[in-house]
Order: sequence, then C-alpha cells, then structure tokens
Amino acid sequence: MNEPATNTSEATSVNTASRLENIREALETGTLRSVRRMMHSLHPAEIAHLLESLRPAEREVVWELVDAEDDGEVLLHVNDEVRMGLIRGMDAQELLAATEDLDIDDLADLFADLPETVTRQLLRSMDDQNRQRLAGVLAYAEDSAGGLMNTDTVTVRPDVALDVVIRYLRMREDLPEDTDRLFVVNRYGRLLGTLTLARLLSNDPSVTIAEVMDTEVKGIPAETSARDVAKLFEDRDLVSAPVVDNEGVLLGRITIDDVVDVIRDQADHSLMTMAGLDEDEDMFAPVLSSARRRALWLGINLATATLAASVVGLFEATLDQIVALAVLMPIVASMGGIAGSQVLTIIIRGLALGQLERSNVRWFIGKQLAVVGLNAVLLSIVVGLIAYFWFGSPSIGLIIGSALIINLLIATIAGCGVPLLLKRFNIDPALAGPVVVMTFTDVMGFLVFLGLGTIYLL
Repeated sequence: MNEPATNTSEATSVNTASRLENIREALETGTLRSVRRMMHSLHPAEIAHLLESLRPAEREVVWELVDAEDDGEVLLHVNDEVRMGLIRGMDAQELLAATEDLDIDDLADLFADLPETVTRQLLRSMDDQNRQRLAGVLAYAEDSAGGLMNTDTVTVRPDVALDVVIRYLRMREDLPEDTDRLFVVNRYGRLLGTLTLARLLSNDPSVTIAEVMDTEVKGIPAETSARDVAKLFEDRDLVSAPVVDNEGVLLGRITIDDVVDVIRDQADHSLMTMAGLDEDEDMFAPVLSSARRRALWLGINLATATLAASVVGLFEATLDQIVALAVLMPIVASMGGIAGSQVLTIIIRGLALGQLERSNVRWFIGKQLAVVGLNAVLLSIVVGLIAYFWFGSPSIGLIIGSALIINLLIATIAGCGVPLLLKRFNIDPALAGPVVVMTFTDVMGFLVFLGLGTIYLL
C-alpha cells in the first residue's frame, strides 16, 4: 500500500534535483530569462536550497530573480548566515514587503534578524491585535513551545451546538493552515479540550461541543523545550497541539511543519557540533571568515595533540631502546579512540532522546563496560598474537594485549562519564565531548602502553 507513495516521493526528489541542476547550467551560460522562468516553478524551500548551494556572486544574481512575493518565505528557509547576507542587500521597503504576508510565528523567526529601522516600521504598520500576538511569541525563547507556536487559532465554547460551529466556520471563509482541530476554551480562555474536524462533521449537528470534544488532549506548557515538543509529536502522532501558559490559558498552537523544522535543525546541530562547526555556516562563505571559525577548533585540537605528544616524550628513552613499542603504539590509541567514540555517540543519543536518567545510568555504564570488556579480551588476544609473531617476543605481545584491554575500559568510562559531566554543567556534550574523550583516550593509551613497556622490558 505504501509503495506508490514512496515512488512518488522519490520521483519528486529527482525532479527537484533536476530542476536545480538546470538552473545552475543556465546561470553558467548567462541565460537569465530561462533562470527566471525556472525559478517560478520552484517552491520557496527549493529556492532556499538553491541559494545555499550557490557561490556568493551567483547567489546575488538568483536572489534578484526571485519573485518578491516569495522573498519572505525564502528568507525563512535559508540558514542564518545566508539569510543575514541576503538581508544586508535589501532596502527597508523590500524587507517590509517580504514580511507583509508572513504568519505571526514565521515573522517572529525573522524579527531578530531585521534591522532596527525596519522592525520599528513593521510594528507601526501592524494593528494592535497582531502586535500583541507578535509580542506574545517573542516573549518566549526561540527553541521553546512558546517560540514555536502560532497564535492564529480557532476557539469555541463547550456549550455551543455543532451546527452553530459549522456555520461560524463557513462565515470565516478560510481557516489557519494545518488546522485539524478546534480548541475548546471557557470564558476565561482556559483550555478545556479539542474538537477535531472529523468529529465536527461526523456527529449529529444538534449535539453540543461538550458532548463530543476530546478532553484527554493536554496543552503543552509554553516553556517546554523544542526538543521535548518534537518528542511529544513523535510519540503521539500529532498534527497540531495547543500551547498554554501556567494557568492553562490557551496561547496558540504548534503545527507539524514547525516540528519538522525542529527535527531537521537538531539533526544538523548534532552532526556539525561533533566537528565543532556551526550548523548555520554558509558552505560558500568567503575563505577568511570560514578559516576564522575553524581556527579555534583546530587550535583546541592542536593543544590536545601536544598534550598527547608530551606524554610520549616522557618515554623517549624507552622508545630509543625498544623500537617495537613505537611501531605498535598507534594501535592502542586508535582502538581506544574508536571505543570511546562509539560509547560517546550512544550516550549522547540517549541524553538527547531523554532515555538516560539517574535510575538507569548505572546499568547502562555497566552494560557498556561488559560489552567493551568482552571485545577488548578478544581483540587483545588477536593483537597480542600478531605482535608475538611480528617481533618474536612474547613480552611485547603480552604488553600490547594488556594495554589494549586497559585502554578500552578507560575509553568506555570516559565515553560515559564525560558527556554526563558536561550535561550537569549545561555544556553541550556533542560539542565538547569528542575532544575531551579523544584526548583522554590518547593520553591514557600512550601512558598505559609505554608505562607497561618501561616496567617489563627495561
């Protein structure tokens, strides 16, 4: 049953890629009329993807060809750095026109990036109701339920008959996007339940909302993190959900399109921070600005590598006499680094999904030690035998085998302990964890292996 939908999705992806490639080729040949025609066939999100994939000079040309009606939507879909570059090239009137038809929640996402002169004009041009709605969204952190919500909701009272609601909706002529349910509130605006459009249309029009509404749906507190909101939508298969304040008063709603953006941003953040990079970095930014960003991360890695090298330097005399240790030394450090990275990745994922808590973290660490310990014993036997036949020395085989077991267990403890410790101090484990764990396993690997070699071979 799902195969046709999958095939359609794949075909759409291929068509989009093909159209984007055609635009790139048209840019290279200078046929701007053809580019303009093709731009009109793209969704704003596809245009945003194209802009992020172009060099700065080409990006400026394409941006000029984008329909002014799509400017606001495109600005919403590009990453932060590209957006700031595009905004810098627009005058106040262009920016005001771009924000004119945006929903309040989308406008809130752009608001902080707009020049102050534009934000002042924008606020003056809004009516009191929309100004208050915008202020309500901006009052909450961007990565919270309040920051994600759209204040454009349809509310009804519980004592109203369904036929009255149907007539009311027809009088409105249109509904907010992604409306799958109406929100039932009392006279003070407190959320009492929800009424899905399916229930509205399938029940006797003479019954009241109170008789058919769903009272099991609970509002999401406005301070809830975006990550937790995404988890709720995933667990409950939601299309939309109400957002409430501490008193249970309905503030707005979150829709699935916003949650998809959150999930994508989280994935980008996890991937890029593991390398110490910013998920909003422009891939085609000037060389100097990109180099400046990466210099700090490379500097930190240089410092940690120097620390590891200094540990090796302590055993210079041992290495001068026993060359075999220098040959085998990278094996211990490399295996420890891989083991630590594996455990680190698993525990960061567990923390991100909320699966690791105080009640189960000890069991988790114990399991990881058992898993890595079993692998360490097997690998140490293999490596020890290889070292024995390679150098003809049982002692070297025994030393590297023992060092491998010790370092893999140390790497497991570091892979578990470092992210938990960083989390306690409100430091992103995905950002700082890999550097700390890799440095720790390298230093301890060299120290254990060369220390055992010094003790037993000299």
